Amino acid sequence: MIIFEETSRFSQMQQSCVATIGKLDGVHLGHQLILDQLNQQAEQLNLPSLVILIEPHPEEFFAASDDSCPARLTTLNEKLELLESFGIDFVFQLNFDQAMSELSAEDYIKEILVEGLGVASFIVGNDFRFGHKRAGDFALLQEKGTEYGFEVIETAAYERNGQRISSTFIREQLANDDFDLVEQLLGRPYSMKGEVERGQQLGTDLGFPTCNLNPGRRKIPLHGVFACEVRLGDRYRQAAVNIGYRPTITEEGSALLEAHILDFDEDLYGKSIEIIFRQKIREELKFDGLDALKQQMTVDVQQVRDVFSQTAA
Repeated sequence: MIIFEETSRFSQMQQSCVATIGKLDGVHLGHQLILDQLNQQAEQLNLPSLVILIEPHPEEFFAASDDSCPARLTTLNEKLELLESFGIDFVFQLNFDQAMSELSAEDYIKEILVEGLGVASFIVGNDFRFGHKRAGDFALLQEKGTEYGFEVIETAAYERNGQRISSTFIREQLANDDFDLVEQLLGRPYSMKGEVERGQQLGTDLGFPTCNLNPGRRKIPLHGVFACEVRLGDRYRQAAVNIGYRPTITEEGSALLEAHILDFDEDLYGKSIEIIFRQKIREELKFDGLDALKQQMTVDVQQVRDVFSQTAA
């Protein structure tokens, strides 16, 4: 899969494509249905498949603070890895900035879809809005498609028990700690990936060494302590994971994911790992001191052991 940020690079390699567009946060089953549709159409026309991936999310760009934007299910790197797994040929990373937000809908179509990417077939939802002040819609795409010679195809909709699958709905289920339902909606367990960073070594001092990951999101979709599995290459280990803002340690700061892998003593600094969320243990709490925190961590680790022993039984 080839990723690019300037349409001129694509035009040097290809003259045309079949494309879709979106934020694709979570790359859930609804998105996957569209990707299948995209690949099938590309195969029929003997053209490459291309995803226009909007980054950052417009809601993030316009948000005055981290709290005022929606929680992000997947980072850019996680999205790209998933898109590659579904056999997409090209990803155009469309940088959403001030200039892009002010581009008229007509220029959006002409400059990006027609002149930039040579789109022959454009697969998009009938509720897709684009251009300055979201003035562009499905009807305008159809009108301009006729003018410029590209077809516009409505995306297939994916529903589960009458509920349309959306990133918003999945965020709600994560907030409800319904990891079984989230796994059904994603087609995989919910996880976060990242590179292990060197922290303050506080966990080690307390007797619970942790692997620290930066969640890489302006707003995280989960807070608290969880029973998780950690994927290390082809190995899986059980872990007690805290994700949040560590109120006992610091008054303010960036979100951090800390994974205490049970019965484990290997140096993972600089290595990429995947944290798979299985069950919530408790909310993130502020304790009176480090001794109280250490006592609670002992309880948390035992609860995680209990969760996995019950699962195995």
